[in-house]
Amino acid sequence: MRFLFVVPPLVGHINPTVGVAAALTARGHHVAWASAYPELAQRLAGEHATLYPCAGPDLTAGMRPPELRGPQALKFLWEEFLAPLAVAMAPGVRAAVRDFGPDVVVADQQAVAGGLVAGQLGLPWATSATTTAEFTFADAMADMPKIAAWLDGLLTRLRHDVGDPSGTADPRFSPHLALVFSTPELVGPDARTDGSIHYVGPSVVDRPAPPGFPWEWLDPGRATVLVTLGTANSDVGARFLGECLTALRARADRVQAVIADPGGILTADSDDKDVLIVPSVPQLPLLERVDAVVCHAGHNTVCEALWHGVPLVVAPIRDDQPVVAGQVTGAGAGVRVRFGRVTAPKLGAAIDAVLHEPGHRAAAARIRTAFRAAGGAEAAATHLERLATGAFSKETP
Repeated sequence: MRFLFVVPPLVGHINPTVGVAAALTARGHHVAWASAYPELAQRLAGEHATLYPCAGPDLTAGMRPPELRGPQALKFLWEEFLAPLAVAMAPGVRAAVRDFGPDVVVADQQAVAGGLVAGQLGLPWATSATTTAEFTFADAMADMPKIAAWLDGLLTRLRHDVGDPSGTADPRFSPHLALVFSTPELVGPDARTDGSIHYVGPSVVDRPAPPGFPWEWLDPGRATVLVTLGTANSDVGARFLGECLTALRARADRVQAVIADPGGILTADSDDKDVLIVPSVPQLPLLERVDAVVCHAGHNTVCEALWHGVPLVVAPIRDDQPVVAGQVTGAGAGVRVRFGRVTAPKLGAAIDAVLHEPGHRAAAARIRTAFRAAGGAEAAATHLERLATGAFSKETP
């Protein structure tokens, strides 16, 4: 069988699907990728991956002002990035379908060209949901009816422009199969469930790590805290990282810290025995050796930490991050602080709490167990196989 993954040029959205693709390939299936800015997908999926390049919008023109929050941030995201991305990618996705001949299209929630083109061509398709923000009955849209109506109108226009104008399916949610890389133990009691939604847990597999990380620097006699704001927040992280640095230095007698600083905001000292400041970290192997994570509540970082049973201090910045942060605290697996206003003393108190209060670590361990039982990439691959071999109606739901 043949599976075409349609992904946006975003690390956190590609990484979970790499493991699913690997599981399918190991079972003898053929996998290909369609993506804008294909060099990123090629790097993450591997140099031998079959990749179909798609056009993409000018990412610099769509850079979101850091001060935007809430509904205005959501509108900017769709108007300046996701909708233009869909229009730009659609011809490349069609070309990939013609050449590769997939049995199933696997479309990321933010690469809606995948669902739109698959629906237009009558192909079965699955949603790859790398965030759970829209998979609760109490999602943010419920409190923003005007924004929800506006987004419905935008998606209708996209169906008219690049999909099936007579269709009604939401390209963010496949009516056939939605793979959610989490579990209800984290999402909470409001997790949406129906026949098409499957919570498979995180897809965590080995991935290329930057060379040269000084593993010998880690002191086994002290707790280790990892601080990371992901790959897309260096433009707004200066104040927060500075407060983290102050809080962690105040605990140097018992805590050491690794701070990911891709923007070079902080001053690194090669002889520093308490705080290691590096542009990037080998996150998965490092999580095996840390005791707590301070982060922006990005879905991938949260799930990878909890996959290892590591509790968190979460400081959401924008997009789905407040929802994910609420899931972490609702599950008891961490403490939330205010990204824009938190001070070093409050950050320090939050770090102390997740390091020393046993309830947070116990909750993280409970989610770790649920994540690993859900099956991850292997479970996702099984659901995709079933979709490929099952009966499928070519009428758009």
